Amino acid sequence: MIEERRGFLKRLGKAGAAAAVAGTTVAFANSGHKRSYTADSNGVVIGKSKKKEIIYHKTAIWNEYLNSAK
Repeated sequence: MIEERRGFLKRLGKAGAAAAVAGTTVAFANSGHKRSYTADSNGVVIGKSKKKEIIYHKTAIWNEYLNSAK
């Protein structure tokens, strides 16, 4: 009897997991999600961010690295 119950719970768990995955997939597909970026002809992505991109901060260590790389 215990083995039957364990088998039933295993099957129930697998079916529940499959249903959750299928439901999530369908919900995402129907959400009308649009990309917030586009790519030009060269493949460069152009976004809508208004933030300034900061590649590095000027520090003594960074200046030392730049001078040694020259």
